[in-house]
Amino acid sequence: MSNDSQGSVKGEAAITASPSGSASSQDPPLSPSTTAKPPELPDELVQAGWSKCWSRRENRPYYFNRFTNQSLWEVPVLGQHDVISDPLGLNAAPAEGGAGEGNLGNGQRKRRISEEQGAGLNSIKRVKVKTTTTTTTTRIYWDLDTQTNAVIREHPPPQLVTKLRQHYHELCHQREGIDPPRESFNRWLLERKVVDKGQDPLLPSDCDPVISPSMFREVMNDIPIRLSRIKYKEEARKLLFKYAEAAKKMIDSRNASPESRKVVKWNAEDTMSWLRRDHSASKEDYMDRLEHLRQQCGPHVTAVAKDSVEGICSKIYQLSAEYSRRLRQTHLSLLQDPPTTEVCASSQQSRLVYCYPVRLAIPSPPLPRVELHFENDMACLRFKGEMVKLNRGHFSKLELLYRYSCIDDPRFEKFLPRVWCLLKRYQVMFGSGANEGTGLQGALPVAVFEALVRQFGVSFECFASPLNCYFKQFSSAFPDTDGFFGSRGPFLSFCPVSGSFEANPPFCEELMDAMVTHFEGLLEKSSEPLSFIVFVPEWRDPVTPALTRMEASRFLRHQLTVPAYEHEYRSGSQHICKREEMYYRAVHGTAVLFLQNDAGFVKWAPTTERLAELTAAYRPSPSRPSTLSSPGPAPVAPGDKDSDSDWPARSPVPSDFLWCH
Repeated sequence: MSNDSQGSVKGEAAITASPSGSASSQDPPLSPSTTAKPPELPDELVQAGWSKCWSRRENRPYYFNRFTNQSLWEVPVLGQHDVISDPLGLNAAPAEGGAGEGNLGNGQRKRRISEEQGAGLNSIKRVKVKTTTTTTTTRIYWDLDTQTNAVIREHPPPQLVTKLRQHYHELCHQREGIDPPRESFNRWLLERKVVDKGQDPLLPSDCDPVISPSMFREVMNDIPIRLSRIKYKEEARKLLFKYAEAAKKMIDSRNASPESRKVVKWNAEDTMSWLRRDHSASKEDYMDRLEHLRQQCGPHVTAVAKDSVEGICSKIYQLSAEYSRRLRQTHLSLLQDPPTTEVCASSQQSRLVYCYPVRLAIPSPPLPRVELHFENDMACLRFKGEMVKLNRGHFSKLELLYRYSCIDDPRFEKFLPRVWCLLKRYQVMFGSGANEGTGLQGALPVAVFEALVRQFGVSFECFASPLNCYFKQFSSAFPDTDGFFGSRGPFLSFCPVSGSFEANPPFCEELMDAMVTHFEGLLEKSSEPLSFIVFVPEWRDPVTPALTRMEASRFLRHQLTVPAYEHEYRSGSQHICKREEMYYRAVHGTAVLFLQNDAGFVKWAPTTERLAELTAAYRPSPSRPSTLSSPGPAPVAPGDKDSDSDWPARSPVPSDFLWCH
């Protein structure tokens, strides 16, 4: 913040001390009988927790900070009287330095003050940017010093989500009598964005086809009941009985053909008779019987449920389109005289430039005030009685990303509202269930990123967010909230011509397939060095189309597999979780594929030495405590799914999902 603002605040303090209104320091102080009205507090002080009060005993005003319980007679100055009033370090008074320091830029002065005063300056244990010469006691999970090598071709110029989730839950209960498959709504959002041509960054509104294949198969897979992984014989017996009973009940209550009724009823009654007759069967006998029952009854159950499940998918999409339209109207009404989009008549020749953060075309309207306070290690942002949280380390990370990337707010006046919007967006995207959606933001370990930087020149993440990114440049789902923190927006609409990229996509089959199409198109068009190192699950039963296409691609230079349980990921809730919950073991193998054009292969070839370091970096640290289990189990055989899993199965063979990024 400029020295002018400091001068204005100090000037107000001087006027308060002078009954004549003069700013001279020679005037006598106010007497107790003076009735001059003290100046109103600036908005920055109010946001920092300061309020003006009246002392009856002293018969004069004083100033109180509700965050620190600090009281002052004089008007407080941001960054001078306490450590909470200026948590971002933007308004600290300039140091008593010589002319050399006076010539420093605003950002340089802030960084020098931060380095000199350390963690105690802003009541935050400041997370410094990693360098080769500086070490800190605070563990960090990113490196914002890595310079980008991504080159682009520059051309001329929430609550409704929660409500939509509730509708989905109610429709599944009312029409099919089941709970919605865990995470199926989140996967639906991603699958729809692959084909969505609408304007809303989160809610699908213009999709073809209307019925989502992802949502349809996941709901259908849980009909008539959800199959689960069986550990004991008693569980297998109980599940077999429940499946037979549910299939018979469903075929009786639906408009099924006589042949379907006959087949399902006969198999269900035969199964129940066998259960009553045979009490010495083993777990394998029950599982074989269940598989036989599924094969006999499954097609008939699917036929009678097809119209109902399609109705669920269609209804959710129609509601989403309506909510998107309402949001669009609300946003436009907030903007005063929004500028019209000018179509460039003259075709200017494009140029190659280094990648920069996405910049919004429409200026930001005035933003409301968001309150900030700290509770132990958590930063808490409150707006209209609703609070979102993140740990102090990630709060400092967002501050650095904002400083590097944001161009329209040099005084950080809009920083807190934008952080609140960012956290709220991802909160409603994840959902409100326990651990729901956190797998969407899982990330590679720090050691793997470091190896990618050293050996393959990686400097850009294709699928990330400001909360889990390792680099200061990345692509993410929401340019409207993430663009202020370094995002280029969705990667499927990002077209680099050169650079080395890491891709760890959400494990949604449709999205991964669209990713492969985009990668091959970019590699085909560019003659500059271009490399994509892709991390996807090693799903073989059945194999995913994306993995099959990459293995057959002419741009594939090398492929390796990291075995299950021998590597780990960082939690998607890393910005709020405890340190011991930061990592979890992957319960399925991870395939690492190197897609490179000829120039990229020459520059970043996956040599034996480079691959050895990457593989070694994937090994879990022996000094780290035992990591948590993965939020989703590995792919399993039909009828052998984990009942506690958060992830529904892929069809035609049930297998569970694990999301990363």
